[in-house]
Amino acid sequence: MGQPVASRGRAATPTLGKAMLNKYARAFFTRVLTPFAAFLIRRGVSPDTVTLLGTAGVMAGALVFYPRGELFWGTIVITLFVFSDLVDGNMARQLGRSSRWGAFLDSTLDRVADSAIFGGFALWYAGGGDDNVLCAVSIFCLASGQVVSYTKARGESIGLPVAVNGLVERAERLVISLVAAGLAGFHKTFGVPGIEILLPIALWIVAVGSVVTLIQRVVTVRRESAEADAAAEASPSATASPDNASQSSEATP
Repeated sequence: MGQPVASRGRAATPTLGKAMLNKYARAFFTRVLTPFAAFLIRRGVSPDTVTLLGTAGVMAGALVFYPRGELFWGTIVITLFVFSDLVDGNMARQLGRSSRWGAFLDSTLDRVADSAIFGGFALWYAGGGDDNVLCAVSIFCLASGQVVSYTKARGESIGLPVAVNGLVERAERLVISLVAAGLAGFHKTFGVPGIEILLPIALWIVAVGSVVTLIQRVVTVRRESAEADAAAEASPSATASPDNASQSSEATP
């Protein structure tokens, strides 16, 4: 996860908070993880292998621990494997690789990992958590996250930049959900009272934020497509078509 590839279209301008987070957090973890990434390269491990193992670890943490209500330990396991998202990208940069296949694999497995996390929440609330409403909210978070990602990918595939920073994108969905799940797990693991309410609050925030983000992206794509269509319609009118040009030359004595 995280292997570099040439960007498509014009990227959205990041907000100040996101820019600072990307600049400082990624710089810190890059320094920390670079020796480990170099060690894996020397051992003959490929970035794709790290991507696959990272996704498998996230799925195990989400689908083994969460359905049993082990929110704290599940979050610990997921967090450890989430760092593979930085390791494989670091390895790809050290190797000088910028592969479309790596970017495709990364994005696809990110969707799989996200589904496992919210699927684990849904299984917990459908079982031991005994809350059908929160089960439904978890499923909604799973589905809306996929649709939010799809809108950007589909917009870019038809040549639009989709230049918008949504309210709750993938990074925000994961941070809000995992932090809340880990803290909520203190109730069962360490007996901390009342803290289990954090996960339901987080799921509702992610659900509402995903709807807002989806609307933001749809509105942006509609505006950008209208602008692109208008530009395409205006372009032929500025230059005479070959047929018109030949007819004009034939009419000239």
